[in-house]
Amino acid sequence: MKDLRILITGTATAALIGLASTAAAQDDVRLRLNWMYYGSHAGFALGKDTGNYKDAGINIDIRSGNGSSSAHRLVANGDSDFAYGSCGAMVNLASQGAPLVSVAVIDAMGTEAVIVRPDAGIKEIKDLKGKKLLTTANAGVNTFFPIVLENAGLSASDINLTNVPDGALVSSYLQGAGDAIGILGGLDDKPAEIKANGGDTPITFPYSDFGVNQVGYCISTHTDTLKNNPDLVKRFVEATVKSYKEAEKDPDAAVNSMADIVGGTMAEEQGKAQARAVLDVTLSVLYSSANSDKKLGLNVASDWDDMVDLMKKYNDLDPKAEPASFYDNSFVK
Repeated sequence: MKDLRILITGTATAALIGLASTAAAQDDVRLRLNWMYYGSHAGFALGKDTGNYKDAGINIDIRSGNGSSSAHRLVANGDSDFAYGSCGAMVNLASQGAPLVSVAVIDAMGTEAVIVRPDAGIKEIKDLKGKKLLTTANAGVNTFFPIVLENAGLSASDINLTNVPDGALVSSYLQGAGDAIGILGGLDDKPAEIKANGGDTPITFPYSDFGVNQVGYCISTHTDTLKNNPDLVKRFVEATVKSYKEAEKDPDAAVNSMADIVGGTMAEEQGKAQARAVLDVTLSVLYSSANSDKKLGLNVASDWDDMVDLMKKYNDLDPKAEPASFYDNSFVK
């Protein structure tokens, strides 16, 4: 009996030690979003809500951002561990020496566009000459706009491009602030936001119609994290991919998770409907046509080649820059 008590006690003690070890293994990780929560971010919220990150040994702290470039910079300077933001914006920063690398792609294709009020009388993109458009400083949508203009036979001097705060972008658009007739924005979120705020369906000119084949939004991390803590990167990427696969299967659950986290108008029916419309667009661009195996998160080499070539030609990217230097597929299964 005494031996049995010792065995039971020893087993219980080992179990408690195991639980304590598991709790201690939780890594505090800060994820920086490109903007405040919107539908495209619902997969991250689902992963937090269902415990996917916790199961991966990660105590996830999801923070809002102020544009893709800003989000990536916060990773480069050590404020955040990972960022979700425009791949083009990350390449710009990395090419200038920022210690950044993409470890997974969420939006495999760009959804960026020129978005114009339907009452502005704009029938083709050349009609924008001499008009005013609004954008936000640090927004990834700014990266490839010069390419769109050149391929449309326009120049930067033909457009009055004015920065406004992100929170004021749609309201300024709807009010025609300063005679602005449109904005630069994503087809994944801005048309839904415009309609949710009483606007009519806008006229859109997708960048992809003007020779911009870009990788959309990626997960970036610091090169030191990649080198010194690859296991953390592996666990984060796996939990994120799992969460977005679950969002594919049950988008409403993902939206509800985000509503629970954010609260306010996001938790109201109209807010949920808007978030779902945005998430549907994101889920439609998880895989590029070149991703033949439909491997979620994959940095597709040919897509990166196309985007980097464009940036060399139009964005003064170093001609010697190697596309493969901007991403690492080691953590995508």
